[in-house]
Amino acid sequence: MGGGWEWDDTLFAGTARHYRRGRLPYAPGLADTLADVLRLDGRGRLIDVGCGPGVIALTLAHLFGEIVGVDPDRGMIAEATREAAEQGVSGKTRWVQARGEDLPDGLGAFDVATFAQSFHWMDRDLVAATIKGMLRSGGVLAHISDVKTETEAETKTESLTRSVEGLPYPAVPYTAMDQLVKQYLGPVRRAGRGVLPHGTPGGEAAVLTRAGFSGPQRHVVPGGQPLQRTADDLVAGVFSMSFSAPPLFGTRLDVFETDLRRLLREVSPAGRFSERRPSTEVFIWRNGPR
Repeated sequence: MGGGWEWDDTLFAGTARHYRRGRLPYAPGLADTLADVLRLDGRGRLIDVGCGPGVIALTLAHLFGEIVGVDPDRGMIAEATREAAEQGVSGKTRWVQARGEDLPDGLGAFDVATFAQSFHWMDRDLVAATIKGMLRSGGVLAHISDVKTETEAETKTESLTRSVEGLPYPAVPYTAMDQLVKQYLGPVRRAGRGVLPHGTPGGEAAVLTRAGFSGPQRHVVPGGQPLQRTADDLVAGVFSMSFSAPPLFGTRLDVFETDLRRLLREVSPAGRFSERRPSTEVFIWRNGPR
């Protein structure tokens, strides 16, 4: 990743059980958009790299004949396995505890590879080249994330889309929550056993172009749908993040949670908050000519 930081296996330690409850969902039209753009028909093979608890892989499960999720965190793999069983798709899913750098690991060839807010944690040039070799000719790499607005007009549109004006409960006090985390863990972003003073890297386009992919095509799936979130949801959200993973607080974890819940009660004594889903953007890169 650069900057002296190196990945270690504590990066998401303790976050898996909080992930599904705490993280904001992707825009609801994501699966339909990918089905339309990629002409998915329930066949083919998907590999989801950095799959976490299987959020994207399971969202797309009905669009493929076989799905492989890869993640280095044991807890994430356990959650994905459990959720696949609950959704009745265990027969078409396989969950592999491994880093993207460890591939191909005998997993075979794929039609689509997804990276959902995971690529920045990897040795991107190595993983991009590896995945390209695992994709069939004409296969696709889909880079998925909450929308990163590209123009001033888009920024204003997304800001309006995310406004909680007219919704029944107070907005989530993200700034105050972030400040509380920094009071406990320090002002520099934590990441496993190390720190990321400059955050995670960008520039995915240059990396994927170097690897020989063509593209991208950008698709934005509209968000803005209202959500009602509880204090428990927001606490789970904090503990689902790498920079505020439960083990980072050590013996002060319970005290931090008490302070966090006090902050949330001060904002909303009813313990209810209003929020809107973010929009989702997908960059489609093809393994072959445009």
